[in-house]
Amino acid sequence: MKLDQEPKLLRTIAIVAAVYLAFAWLIDDKYYQLILTIVPIWAMMGIAWNVFSGYSGLVSFGHAAFFGIGAYTVALAMIGFNLSPWFGIPLGTVAGVIASVLVGYPTFKLRGVYFSLAMLAYPLTLLYIFEWLGYQEVTMQMVRENSWMYMQFKSQYTYIVVSTVLVAIAVYISGRIHASRFGLSLTAIKQNEAAAEGAGVDAAAWKLRAIMVSGAIAAAAGGYYAVVLIVVTPPSVFGMIASAQAMIMALFGGVATVWGPVIGAAVLIPLSEILHAELGNQVHGIHGVVFGLAIIAMILYAPEGLLPRLRDAWRRRNGGGADDAADAQRRTVDLPAAASAERPPIGEQIVLKVSDLSRAFGGLKAVSNVSFEVRQGEVLGIIGPNGAGKTTLFNLLNGFIRADQGTVKFGQHELIGLKPNQVCRLGVGRTFQVVRPFPRMTVLQNVVVGAFAAEQHNDDRAVELARQALDRVGMLAHEQVLAGGLNSLELRLMELARVLAGQPQLLLLDETLAGLGSEEVEVILAVIRRLADEGQTIVIIEHTMQAMVRIADRFLVLDHGQVLAVGKPAEVVRDPAVIEAYLGKKWMDHAKH
Repeated sequence: MKLDQEPKLLRTIAIVAAVYLAFAWLIDDKYYQLILTIVPIWAMMGIAWNVFSGYSGLVSFGHAAFFGIGAYTVALAMIGFNLSPWFGIPLGTVAGVIASVLVGYPTFKLRGVYFSLAMLAYPLTLLYIFEWLGYQEVTMQMVRENSWMYMQFKSQYTYIVVSTVLVAIAVYISGRIHASRFGLSLTAIKQNEAAAEGAGVDAAAWKLRAIMVSGAIAAAAGGYYAVVLIVVTPPSVFGMIASAQAMIMALFGGVATVWGPVIGAAVLIPLSEILHAELGNQVHGIHGVVFGLAIIAMILYAPEGLLPRLRDAWRRRNGGGADDAADAQRRTVDLPAAASAERPPIGEQIVLKVSDLSRAFGGLKAVSNVSFEVRQGEVLGIIGPNGAGKTTLFNLLNGFIRADQGTVKFGQHELIGLKPNQVCRLGVGRTFQVVRPFPRMTVLQNVVVGAFAAEQHNDDRAVELARQALDRVGMLAHEQVLAGGLNSLELRLMELARVLAGQPQLLLLDETLAGLGSEEVEVILAVIRRLADEGQTIVIIEHTMQAMVRIADRFLVLDHGQVLAVGKPAEVVRDPAVIEAYLGKKWMDHAKH
């Protein structure tokens, strides 16, 4: 897996642009030339929507806000300041970025349909504001001398060339995002935000970057739209149809793909415009009919979009594809070999120190005044009956829940108040009680996301770390398998590899053996023993006492959120209070008699 595929991307863009311009050169009809001019503009809008919503999963109904800001910036700058669109479009792009920050930062606090509705409110608000300000119809003046300096060309073909160059830049940006940690991080957020945060991905920061890029592209598209059509009105640039078309271009062509929005625009824009010219007088709103039917067709026959459907058909026709080849490549999990040297002794250095940690939910004390220490190279087992507060304790340690009181010192760092991604990047890796994969990403991509926590600049180095982590858990042969097709053991090992790829100093393993058969348990235990033999510091939660006594150096027993016992496994398992916590007072009294 190589994230950077820039040369291939540039070649593809050059070929597609050359073919498009050659086709446009053959068209003499002015109306069809105009259509060929606006196709790239709406492709840019589709790309803008896709860069944000397609990758992050936050569905935006409000991209017309950025489109309209770009259009009005160009038009008003030319009318009021005689500023050429050559400068107006970059200025509009900057305005789009600023608007995206103002829109995105507060709106990211919302989820699902509430986010979408909030985004819808922005362009509609701007529509009424611009009408109230008296900009119901803004017409850019015609320039007679040196008109090209104001993007007023004598040949419609020149407009097509500029439009093609702009969309080529947008495709390049989208392609770079798709094949980088930018795209992988956004995709991870889309598929499981909690897992992404736990793996070191700063979800809020990546979403903000995505909407900034998206706003810039949409504003540039709006700016050139104003140049081409000369007249700008609030309904034409801030109306719901603009936001809908941006979304439909991406959905039709293929969400979270580089070329999907381009394909969507290349098919739907000419179709809708030609039908409007032929049937517009008989069928009012023919544009909406075309776009509506396109979405219905995609839902029924190609839910992932046209491009993924065509790719799948091509692979089947050629005797399989990447997924089939990956399935054929799958192997049984290779048990890791024992460490080459003896396990180093447990050090004196305290890696983790928890003091008086408490958290209540209403009147229930889930964790109450918990204190303990973990030393370098130690394996600490946290045990206790269901509802003892074990997973809540982990959530407090790595930032998913804020403590009511207490401190958590990791080395010299205080973890209380930090976000999960910050805790991870400091060197605390965590698996989950219920495995949280990114199901539509390959095993290698899943683990690469974890490697970004350790390697924050070099993507190729992150891939190398991911492969090393997969090899450590015996999953290297599975790297091209989709995570959604893994069994329980493979999912557990992949999640462990994702954590290890971040090169953590401390591992928090939350019921890693849950749901596994006896043979699968032995595989996981072998991996954990090897990690311990390598000197890895581990805190593990587990219900299976027989397994825990084989790997833990010490036990910490929780009951009703409080520390019940701490000590060597052989001592703790004989503690009457511990036995009573597991079996209940009734069985203890019965055993005494």
